[in-house]
Amino acid sequence: MDSLPSWLTDAGATLGLVLFAGLAYQLTVWVMRSVVRRVASRTTSTWDDRIIERKVLSRLAHALPAVILYYGIAPALGLAPGEAGLVVQRVALAVVVLSITLSISALLNAVNDIYNESYSESKSRPIKGYLQVIGLAIYIGATVIIVSIMADRSPIVFLSGLGALTAVLMLVFRDTILSLVASMQIMSNDMIRIGDWVEMPQANTDGDVIDIALHTVKIQNWDKTISTIPTHKFISESFKNWRGMSESGGRRIKRSLQLDLSTVRFLRDEEVERLSRYELLREYMTGKRAELAEHRARRADGDDVIPETRRLTNVGTFRAYVFHYLKAHPLVHDDMTLLVRQLAPSPKGLPIELYCFTNDTAWATYEAVQGDIFDHLIAILPEFGLRAFQEPAGTDFSGLATSRSDKGTAA
Repeated sequence: MDSLPSWLTDAGATLGLVLFAGLAYQLTVWVMRSVVRRVASRTTSTWDDRIIERKVLSRLAHALPAVILYYGIAPALGLAPGEAGLVVQRVALAVVVLSITLSISALLNAVNDIYNESYSESKSRPIKGYLQVIGLAIYIGATVIIVSIMADRSPIVFLSGLGALTAVLMLVFRDTILSLVASMQIMSNDMIRIGDWVEMPQANTDGDVIDIALHTVKIQNWDKTISTIPTHKFISESFKNWRGMSESGGRRIKRSLQLDLSTVRFLRDEEVERLSRYELLREYMTGKRAELAEHRARRADGDDVIPETRRLTNVGTFRAYVFHYLKAHPLVHDDMTLLVRQLAPSPKGLPIELYCFTNDTAWATYEAVQGDIFDHLIAILPEFGLRAFQEPAGTDFSGLATSRSDKGTAA
């Protein structure tokens, strides 16, 4: 019987080698899924779970069939060193390097997950940017090694030529270099953390920081959209971080109430008596009445002299009421600045500005407290003979026209 053709023998040996490599890969994957996962699920630590979730071992398993092909292709084909079959070995070795590189990259991601879960300072000192720099260096090194393997040249040959490409590399990796420097400054100066409320108007961004990476910072805006901003922008451009407000425990209220200037006047005696019965004004009115009585006792008398008369005004008494109302409010911060001041009059009336802080920084609570305060103040204005300023509306002019038409009809 004639022997089989050499090409058929080589094809059979190659097919057998490929099948063996495939079976070895499938067996390895089965072991990882059935054994490694089961063992990891029984442990109390979470680091092994993160490694499995990031598929560190799964990516490393791809190197096994490449290793089998690397060592088995020459004996299977009966090749000597330097023959064409060694191209398969080069490809297999390049696949091994690529698999190891991808596995290391997945391991770095797992390290970041473990750090974020295990350490409370992960929000203020994230390491994701530094791990990405390490990963980038590993990818660059792996690329040089793979190219050198495929070209059958020493990696030193390629590395020696990098000096001439420095300018090109600086241009290509410009954003990476800027982001790396920015990340170091951000971390060293504690400029932003995950969870910080950050406002950057020039980028139309206002929301919480959800991720800090090497190249980008992701911010979830209040409308639930996500803005991605280059990391170096936080060094080259201005932004506002509201962390100080959150940590202080107080959120500022700074809003004015516009009063109609035509309603500002002195208080009448019966109004002084009535307002003196208000709990918040009792101490203030008692002190003011004693002060005015002492002043009247010292005033000049004479037929040709108009004595200086000091009287309480409704707007001054209202300011005192607002101050004591805020002091007694349970949700206004006692240890922070509290002012009720009068600003310069304008064509829009007399502004009375409230400057205080709530003792709850939550947005919903802050808005509710601010709304309740101004609801009360606007409603109590008539008690002081005051009226809030409001520009004329269409109904005001229609009422005026109706009044004039009624007069014309009566005439």
